Amino acid sequence: MNDPTARGNVATMPTLDCPVALPGFEHIKRYWDKTRGKYSAKIHPGELYVTKTDELIATVLGSCISACIRDPAKGIGGMNHFMLPATNNKNFSSSTDLSAATRYGNFAMEHLINSILRFGGSKAKLEIKVFGGGKVLAQMTNVGLQNVQFIRDYIHVEGLKIVAEDTGGIHPRKVVYDPISGKVGIKKLKAVHNNTIEARESRYQNELSSTKVEGEIDLF
Repeated sequence: MNDPTARGNVATMPTLDCPVALPGFEHIKRYWDKTRGKYSAKIHPGELYVTKTDELIATVLGSCISACIRDPAKGIGGMNHFMLPATNNKNFSSSTDLSAATRYGNFAMEHLINSILRFGGSKAKLEIKVFGGGKVLAQMTNVGLQNVQFIRDYIHVEGLKIVAEDTGGIHPRKVVYDPISGKVGIKKLKAVHNNTIEARESRYQNELSSTKVEGEIDLF
């Protein structure tokens, strides 16, 4: 039997208890990131996670967008993962476009920002980094570009500012975000087949296109 305390195995063993999730985020799966020595919350399309503890948030993006947002002064931040439904509308100004497509992006952003504010963050101090929007869905060649255009327009209209961005291109990205330090690790997945990511995002796009948007939400 292997000794779990042996030198070769120590790095793979969690050294801390998994942090307690904030109310409303208990359903998000978390795992021990042995490379970084921290727990990490893994989010999928349509999900988001907010934390006030020393843990990471990770996702894999193709055409989708993730906004990594934090209040550095209060030590709280989070990440979302969203895509707009397919649309022929190429003008995504949040101030004028009331289409169902834009509402999905609005919901993803406002849900994340409102959650950060609800747990003590300040809108005036938010630091925003944006990732994703690659051209990986062959049957919807412009969906990544539409997602990038939406997030830029949304942040501009809300009077916020992007401090870092890695968007577009043809490769999926793995994103690992540390809300406490604000550091983001990006890995372009150049050597892997996109079949799994494309299939997942295609299913998500189909779900969005067949689901009615209910109601509106506003920033605090």
